[in-house]
Amino acid sequence: MRIYRKAAAAALIASLLIVQPLRAAEQWFEEVKAKATPAQMYRFLYALPKGGDLHNHLPGAVRSEWFWESALSQEARGYIYYTRTRISNCAPYGHNEFGGNKSLLLFKNVQGFNYAKLGDCEKSEIKRLQDLTPAEKTGWLNSMRLDEKYEGRDEFFDAIWERIDALLQNPYIISDILLRNMQAFGKEGVVYLETQQGVEGALKADGSPYSPDEVANIFRALIASPQAKATGVEVRFQNALLRFAPNAEQQLRNLYAITDRYRDLYVGVNMVGREDNDKGYPLRFLPVLRELRHKYPDINLSIHAGEVDEPNSHVRDTLLLGAQRIGHGVNLITDPETMLRMRHGPYMVEINLISNLLLEYVSDYSQHPFGEYLRTDIPVALSTDDRGMWDSNMTDEFYVAVKEFNLSWEEIVKLGRNSLYHSFLDERTKQRLLVDYDKRVTAFEQLFRKKGWAGLADVKPESYNFLCNRYQICLQP
Repeated sequence: MRIYRKAAAAALIASLLIVQPLRAAEQWFEEVKAKATPAQMYRFLYALPKGGDLHNHLPGAVRSEWFWESALSQEARGYIYYTRTRISNCAPYGHNEFGGNKSLLLFKNVQGFNYAKLGDCEKSEIKRLQDLTPAEKTGWLNSMRLDEKYEGRDEFFDAIWERIDALLQNPYIISDILLRNMQAFGKEGVVYLETQQGVEGALKADGSPYSPDEVANIFRALIASPQAKATGVEVRFQNALLRFAPNAEQQLRNLYAITDRYRDLYVGVNMVGREDNDKGYPLRFLPVLRELRHKYPDINLSIHAGEVDEPNSHVRDTLLLGAQRIGHGVNLITDPETMLRMRHGPYMVEINLISNLLLEYVSDYSQHPFGEYLRTDIPVALSTDDRGMWDSNMTDEFYVAVKEFNLSWEEIVKLGRNSLYHSFLDERTKQRLLVDYDKRVTAFEQLFRKKGWAGLADVKPESYNFLCNRYQICLQP
């Protein structure tokens, strides 16, 4: 009888809790969602104080218009850029006159020192960027983003990155696009950017190499500049390992040494690349990581895992490698045991909603497991991945999350806090940003609840083609 009474009392308490009205903070946002137009909701989310972007490939975070302007501005440093505008089959199929992996690829870019090595036929296929016709320029700009429905992961992995390779060898372009990202993120309330970009492989205008120290100093100068400081965005870097490369183990050793050497800039190492290439399977790197942990203290790991549309054990195996954060984690939903282990942390999943849709890892957001992770207490945060190639921004990620998953105000705030709490920042900086985040969110909520939409009258949202194409919210940047 005593057991029955306890059970009945517990059931009564539970039923009372269920029917209690929403807390005031949540109720006001439910009313906002119910009454706001799509454009109003976007303005609200654009003005929303945000935390950090923890899953960001800097070369992929560049709008092609930014690439265009930055490439042309490099002529003062001796850099001249050309691009392929037609294919005349000058060389046998498979011959690679441009120094990359694809010989038959329109709008593949080439530096001036490589152009000088080409024969007359090859030169007839390419033009200086300055000499492109308006139609060719439009083609060049569109070649760097997924702007057609038939374009997906093969276009992304096998074409776009090959096209932009020559641009990525100039550390001044990298520095410039970092600043442009900081400025854009700062406008939409992001205060921390943890981006993936290395210091190796940079080339001068004559084709000779920059040293890693020279590149690191170029990055330091940009971050310390008044323009960068004015954005209010804190920046740290990760070194990225192409996981399926034949010499990936030795590259991982090199990246650990670089991360250790430039600890003022670099906070971790990431493993990137298509997971459907089995040569990059996670457990391949377990022996070398154990070797490296014997040598280097406090090197953080955030590894792409679960970015596939089939079940496998990659997320679980990645945790065994020592990863603190999981990039994407789409197929974690197929591994209940690992989901259980990840509840309540300490591991976090970096969620990339737009990326997962455009690269066809989900065909619709009803298939995306983000809501399941969030509401079973697996730590998650929103991030932008390769936002330039999606033609999107961080606010777009929040808009998708609110519209497709009906986020509460508490969940929105939690996502922002997670993006700072699970960053690889030093503890002092992290706590400073967390305290500031709480203050900014509180002030934003109080302002809106007091003044409503009038409090956001001066907010001028900037969005790009993803939002316009999918949700018909078309705002000029």
